[in-house]
Amino acid sequence: MTGSWVWDLLIGIVIALLVTWAALIATLAVVRPRGGLLREALRLLPDVLRLVRRLAADPALPRGVRVRLGLLLAYLAFPLDLVPDFIPVLGYADDAIIVTAVLRSVVRRSGLEAVRRHWPGTEDGFAALCRLTGLAAPDTTP
Repeated sequence: MTGSWVWDLLIGIVIALLVTWAALIATLAVVRPRGGLLREALRLLPDVLRLVRRLAADPALPRGVRVRLGLLLAYLAFPLDLVPDFIPVLGYADDAIIVTAVLRSVVRRSGLEAVRRHWPGTEDGFAALCRLTGLAAPDTTP
């Protein structure tokens, strides 16, 4: 292409990264919470961050779940976003979307009861979390 294998390699890597980033944007658009759930996810973010920290520190959970949660915390602490804030809707919501996707996976792997045990918020907040993760809250009526 350019006559230099170094430049060809560099161009190939840049193209691969751009394609991967575009695939990530498409995936985030597909898995994002629908309707008012995105607003609920943003409202619940402080409680969810405390939940993620507590779950990641729980030695009773499977190692894969704790690793996933640790990576999520590292992503949230990183100052640069995968989706820049100037992109409409997804720009500000990418953290909430990624947290929601990881929590869906964690809840399905470790069970809703483990999440309930560590939930720091209100019952209404837990019900909203259950809607976000796509699981039904356990019946709490006597």
